[in-house]
Amino acid sequence: MNAENPAWHWQDRDLILAIHAQPGAKRTEIAGQHGNALKIRVQARPVDGAANAALIRFLAEQFEIPQRRISILQGETGREKVLRLREPDHSHALSRLRAWNLA
Repeated sequence: MNAENPAWHWQDRDLILAIHAQPGAKRTEIAGQHGNALKIRVQARPVDGAANAALIRFLAEQFEIPQRRISILQGETGREKVLRLREPDHSHALSRLRAWNLA
């Protein structure tokens, strides 16, 4: 991913995030780091894609981009995921990552 933190890196203007999702939580929130991934607790259950949809919705809000600009590259049915966020604002994305102690 990157030398400073393996949970994320830039690929051209896209942000690639390694996520460890924990579905069925009390609320959707950042829960620190889990190995080489950003841990996100997701309130939705992993039924019929509900947890993935909630995860995408949460990231879209956090990075202030439309949901359609977020895609799951790997791990659609597992907890370990890799997501692409297409062209988020670079400085805003870095401020989010810093707030989560990832940058």
